[in-house]
Amino acid sequence: MPASAAPAPRNRPVGVFDSGVGGLTVLHELLVSLPHEDFVYLGDTARFPYGERTREELEAFSLAIAEELLARRCKLLVVACNSATSAALPGLQRRMLETTLGVDVIGVVRPEALQAVAETRTGRIGLLATPATVASGAYERAVHDADPHVDLVSVPCPDLAPIIQGGFPFDQHVLDTVRSYCEPLRAARVDTVILGCTHYPLVRPMLQRSLGRGVTILTSGAAAARQVEHALAARDLDAAREGEGEYSFLCTGDVDKFRALGTRFLQMPLGEVTRVELPSIPTREATG
Repeated sequence: MPASAAPAPRNRPVGVFDSGVGGLTVLHELLVSLPHEDFVYLGDTARFPYGERTREELEAFSLAIAEELLARRCKLLVVACNSATSAALPGLQRRMLETTLGVDVIGVVRPEALQAVAETRTGRIGLLATPATVASGAYERAVHDADPHVDLVSVPCPDLAPIIQGGFPFDQHVLDTVRSYCEPLRAARVDTVILGCTHYPLVRPMLQRSLGRGVTILTSGAAAARQVEHALAARDLDAAREGEGEYSFLCTGDVDKFRALGTRFLQMPLGEVTRVELPSIPTREATG
C-alpha cells in the first residue's frame, strides 16, 4: 500500500487482544468510554487457555499477535489478558517502541492494582487470578510499589476461566467453584478484591454474594479504559470524529463459537468474525 494511502495516525484503530473472549469485557468498557474510536479485537481462542502457560510461551504468543495487529495499522495496543500482561508486557513495550509510530502498550495489571490500593480501607486486598498471573508476581509488585504497607492475598484459580469460556448457563458446579476460591479471601477479611482475569466479571454476582456486600470488587476494564484515553490524548492520537467508531473481530479458532459466546461477554452485537492464522510457536505440549 502506498504511504499516501495509509490512514492518518489518529484515524487508525486501537488493537485489543486476549486469549479468548474474556477480553471482550475490557473492550466493552473501551466502547462505552471511547465511543468515537475504532477497535480491532483479536482472541487467540486456538491456544486458550493462557492461565497455565510458561512466561516464554506467553511472550511469544503476545509478540505474534502484536505483529498481526500492527499489520492492521493499530495506533495503540491493549493487552486485555492478565496472564499475557503479567508475562509479556515489557517485551511488547520494547517491540512496539521500535515501530515507526512508536506504539504504546497498555496492560490490565497496573491500572487495576492502583485502583485497588486507592479503594481499600483496611489495607487487605484479595486477588483472584490464573496460576500464571499469580506466579508472575505482577500484581504483588504493582500493589506494593503503590503502597508497601498493603497486604495482598492471592488465590490461583486454575479452572475458573475455562469453565466460564465453556459457556452458559452457569450451574451448581460453577457456584461451588466460585465459593471455594472466595473462602481464603473471606478468611483473610479482605475488603477489596481484584478480578485478575478478564473472564471473571461474568461471574461477578456469584463472587459478590460469596464475598459479602461490603467487599469492593474491581475489574480491569474501566481502569484500563481511563489509561487508554489518557495515552491517546497525550500523543494527539485520539480520533477526531464525533460519531461512533467501528469495531471488528479476529480469532484464531472457531468463528461461530467465538461469535456465540462473545456476544454475551461484549453485551453488544459482534457481527462478522474473521479467522486468522498466526505463526506456529513451539509449546510445552509440542516439544514434549
